[in-house]
Amino acid sequence: MSIRPVAATSAALPTLEGAGVRLHRAFGFQDPDMLDPFLLFDDFRNDRPEDFLKGFPWHPHRGIETITYVLAGTVEHGDSLGNAGRLGAGDVQWMTAGSGILHQEMPLGNARGQMHGFQLWANLPSSLKMTAPRYQDVAGADIPEVIDDDGTRVKVIVGEFWGQTGPVDGIAAEPQYLDISVPAGRRKTFRIDTYRRAFAYVFEGGASFADASAPGGVLLEKEVMGHEVNIRDLSGDRTLVRFGTGDEVTVQAGPEGVRFLLISGAPIQEPIAWHGPIVMNTQDELMQAVRDLRNGTFIRPAH
Repeated sequence: MSIRPVAATSAALPTLEGAGVRLHRAFGFQDPDMLDPFLLFDDFRNDRPEDFLKGFPWHPHRGIETITYVLAGTVEHGDSLGNAGRLGAGDVQWMTAGSGILHQEMPLGNARGQMHGFQLWANLPSSLKMTAPRYQDVAGADIPEVIDDDGTRVKVIVGEFWGQTGPVDGIAAEPQYLDISVPAGRRKTFRIDTYRRAFAYVFEGGASFADASAPGGVLLEKEVMGHEVNIRDLSGDRTLVRFGTGDEVTVQAGPEGVRFLLISGAPIQEPIAWHGPIVMNTQDELMQAVRDLRNGTFIRPAH
């Protein structure tokens, strides 16, 4: 077994998206090799309805998959294929855009006007860029949750973990998507396949992601990726943690405990031509997508 070192940590940055939604972006529109197969990750958390109610009106997607996970409030969605619905607290939608889809997502607050959720974009390999679009809408009640003896809780959204399998399947990146809560002061280790790229996103409490501890759980200073760091420092709210190679991630929860997403996937390692929500392999394919949008042939007929 080898513990994955922390390659880098960074704070999610305030960003304006859609028709004026204020959110925080952990990564996106940068070097696509950094977290291949993942392209973008947004945290849309807000207590002010005026900062999110304008939502994300009609927009296209091609060549990617989008994963929406709602924690509070609701998201109403619809698309050019006639699909429509509402995601509530705890629900997940995995949309494979494939050859192309136009859709909209309109967030609504809960009774207190609060909205919280995440959206992750995952790339598709060239062989599936033009596949038929599809949805997987999953109710929160159908997402298995495992509770360990020490109070650690893990919701298994995608992939296999601790004997449970998440309800979302058939995803090109073969991802694992976990929502993990670790009680205050607890130290836990989680397995991740070595060949996957992996990151954590902390959104409640704080924790140290480390690769060593002294007897009795006293944290040590370690050299990580060639730099001396103090792993007593906690990664707190809205922090992205990228990991190096290895097959385990170790976390030491802080005095308030910690809740974070642990996400990993198999890298696709293909060229990327990227224009907003359209991600292809070549500039020619990208320009064809733009022409399709202009001449009304972006949505392909079902076969």
